[in-house]
Amino acid sequence: MKGELDEAERLLHRALRLAQQADNRRAVIYTYSTMANVAFMQGRLDNAEKLYKATMSYLLAGDTKEDDNAILEMSLKLASIYAAQKQHKLALAGYEFCILTLEEKIAKQKDLPEDVLPAEEKANTRLLLGMSLDSYARYLLDINQLSVAQKMYEKALQISNEVQGETHPQTVVLMNDLATVLDAQGHYDEAYSHVKRAAELAKETQHPEEHMVLNNLAAILMHKKDFLQAKQVYKEALKKAEQKGDADSVRHIQEELAELAKRRKGSQ
Repeated sequence: MKGELDEAERLLHRALRLAQQADNRRAVIYTYSTMANVAFMQGRLDNAEKLYKATMSYLLAGDTKEDDNAILEMSLKLASIYAAQKQHKLALAGYEFCILTLEEKIAKQKDLPEDVLPAEEKANTRLLLGMSLDSYARYLLDINQLSVAQKMYEKALQISNEVQGETHPQTVVLMNDLATVLDAQGHYDEAYSHVKRAAELAKETQHPEEHMVLNNLAAILMHKKDFLQAKQVYKEALKKAEQKGDADSVRHIQEELAELAKRRKGSQ
């Protein structure tokens, strides 16, 4: 949590040795999965892949089913690793496996009573599907499959809205991301309605990424050729980014303001 990942890794190796010496299977699985997450955060994707696969093998060798949320969460991380490595066939297969398996699982669980399956567990499965759709949409956006990415974002947003509510930080991010993919397809009015609502909610809830939502709102206004309002929103986004100490966003917004000035000059 403090970002001291090398030290965390060193301690996990010690923990793994102790777990193996004690022949504590649950502790071995837990330690492997935590080591995989640390490797993932370090960007050591080959190592993370091996560790996730080892954890999944341990789980599946026991009584864990293939559609267990723990297995599907690791499968999703593997898919995102393959996406980052440009292994497109493996990434697509991974995302499709997660989404289809979760959709089937949700359909089966739909009518189960609370005493058989608690509402919280049902909600967690739906949120995992939302995470899978979101991750897949980002990958599709990256490989320029915009219309499919839009569908995935719409489904993810619907789930987040229904399970977590409109004001939840993740719902706001998804609203903003959907606006981005609509904007990229030239659907400026539809993109504007989503990003405007995201900006209102971000302000209302003091969202940590409010400056990024405002930046997106300004970009969409610029594409709509509403240059005066775009400038005002960019300035507000810049102020918020400076307050957050987000140097990358500050630089990006300054570049966008320069681009806006060029476009305004060209349109006169």
